[in-house]
Amino acid sequence: MEEEKSEVAVIPKKVQLSSKETIIDDEEEEVIINNNNNNNNNTRIIELTVEEVIENYVGSFGYSQIIQAILVSLAWIFDAQSTLVTIFSDAEPEKWRCKQNYVCYNGQISGKGSSVCGLQPGSWEWEGGRKSSILAEWGLVCHHNFLAALPASSFFLGSLIGSAIYGRLADSFLGRKKSLTLACLVTSITALLTSFSPNIWTYAVLRFFNGLTRSGIGICCLVLATEVVGRKWRGQVGQYGFFFFSLGFLSLPLIAMHTKSSWRYLYRILSFVVFLYTIVILPFVTESPRWLLLKGRKSEAHSILTKLATRNGKTIPPNVQLTDPGFSDNEHKKNISLWECKWARMRMLKAMIAGFGVGFVYYAVQLNVENLNFSKYLSVAINALLEIPAVFVGSFFLGFMNRRLLLSIACVLAGISCLLCIIFTNGNGGTVGNWIQLGIEGFGFMAASVAFDVMFIYCVELFPTNVRNFAVSLMRQALVLGGAMAPLLVALGRLSPTFSFLVIAGLSFLSGLVGFWLPETKNTPIFDTLEQQQKDDKLCQENIITSCVQP
Repeated sequence: MEEEKSEVAVIPKKVQLSSKETIIDDEEEEVIINNNNNNNNNTRIIELTVEEVIENYVGSFGYSQIIQAILVSLAWIFDAQSTLVTIFSDAEPEKWRCKQNYVCYNGQISGKGSSVCGLQPGSWEWEGGRKSSILAEWGLVCHHNFLAALPASSFFLGSLIGSAIYGRLADSFLGRKKSLTLACLVTSITALLTSFSPNIWTYAVLRFFNGLTRSGIGICCLVLATEVVGRKWRGQVGQYGFFFFSLGFLSLPLIAMHTKSSWRYLYRILSFVVFLYTIVILPFVTESPRWLLLKGRKSEAHSILTKLATRNGKTIPPNVQLTDPGFSDNEHKKNISLWECKWARMRMLKAMIAGFGVGFVYYAVQLNVENLNFSKYLSVAINALLEIPAVFVGSFFLGFMNRRLLLSIACVLAGISCLLCIIFTNGNGGTVGNWIQLGIEGFGFMAASVAFDVMFIYCVELFPTNVRNFAVSLMRQALVLGGAMAPLLVALGRLSPTFSFLVIAGLSFLSGLVGFWLPETKNTPIFDTLEQQQKDDKLCQENIITSCVQP
């Protein structure tokens, strides 16, 4: 019997595969193994990375990736609803009125907001009813005003802790899809439990757990949607995901208008919708092939890529296999931590500082609508509508602008808008001034929304697959930490709107400055391991390759 022979050859950068030319962008050399079997037939096994298979065979952004992106991004709706529901459930009722047979302060028979502090207890009532919000039901006005900010802050504190937990789970044994499923399911449960809160303390604790459980939704959505598309479409796909966040935001005033009589009904409706999504839609979502390959599940990763290619009307040649991630022997023994690499550590710290400011500005502008001279329902609806063009504006500029420049410009514009809003505080300018203030605030919110969205896309591209979810979760921790401070500022804004706008503007300018110190990532490859990216950065510094992350 003739002995089987094999030989190893190096593929040049441009090779002929399956009767068509394929460009290999990765710096790794690809290996062909020619096996001569008993019949002297040659089988060429070509090993490619996931990114190369997507770019060359699956398609950069085809039908299958569009469906995946839509199914995954729907969960952003519930992320927005869980985060921003307090605009209505925790809001100060708009008007009060004197009870029959009572004489109120200075002969007034009705008034707005905190003017009740000078009234005799029991002589007045809220026009919307005692259960229209937690402030009305539990009397969280006047000297109890700051207690009303506790639930929102505890929610963001829970999100802070939950982001770290989900980041680890999604990068380790649970994966992206199962982490998203878990996040949606427990978010539904905690929202339902919140609706039965008997007092402010129980409510604050349940809001903490709601924030903790919900924090995995946005992280996993973004990574799941972007890890199956080509590099050209990463920014746009991530940006389109925020379109659904905008829809979630927009749905809140529509739902709240029909639950004015009880804030508890609002939570129960939101709980039901996310539960329905979890059991009906999520089963059709596929796991990330990048994560599967990283965990040694090569056949599953190849199977998913094959299905994606088939749905796109394409095929992956049978002789194409996925290459193992570039681990060294030391990395097999111990996974390198993000904090052990100096470049990754410095990059992460900069991203977190910028993220803190962006998160504070984004959430503060939204929650601060009650300090405008307008109905909160109208203001929130306008902000929600402005989120939609902000998504497309951001996507348009991501197509040709550098990430860091776009981030910095958006932050500066948001800060300038907040400063201009000060001119029209306390009703200065009359009705015309109120409309001008609303327009300026809306423009500032659009800028803050663009910065918020770009910050997520940016972080996905800054770090490799084996720490990507963890890195995005850390950045999101910084975002929600900024968000946790926003309710306190809003409470202060009820006493001094000028002060709240000044603080928002200052942090917006800071974020724009720090963001400009981050490296540029537009049209650069994303890697599977820290070791691969570190090797690529070293080659860039030595001018051996040109597809580098710009410093």
